[in-house]
Amino acid sequence: MMMTPALLCLATAVYFEARGENHMGQMAVAQVVVNRMHDNRYPDTICGVVWEPKAFSFTHDGKHERMIDRESRSKALQVAKATLDGEGLGITSTHYHTVSVSPYWAKHYKLDGRVDGHYFYTNDTPYK
Repeated sequence: MMMTPALLCLATAVYFEARGENHMGQMAVAQVVVNRMHDNRYPDTICGVVWEPKAFSFTHDGKHERMIDRESRSKALQVAKATLDGEGLGITSTHYHTVSVSPYWAKHYKLDGRVDGHYFYTNDTPYK
């Protein structure tokens, strides 16, 4: 597998945001990143979306950002590659959060549903 910046950025997001999720949950998280990349309100590259300030909790939670669990890293890379190869879930979601939190923004977006441990939303507003 050729390690491109987009692949590594997407795998990093999947690893830190969803490594404990089932395959479908990881695919849904990856799809959100791709959906944002295609939305003109967000950066136009995978890495730009992943590393946009405060867009994803792992980028600002103060924890070390190394993918040290080999099995989880391998799965995240597989999910990222499949997603970049066009194997998305066909969802329109641009946001998600774990079931254990209730972010302020959730009431402003359309709830798409739950996949494993996350709720997914589509932002139909003109704002980020």
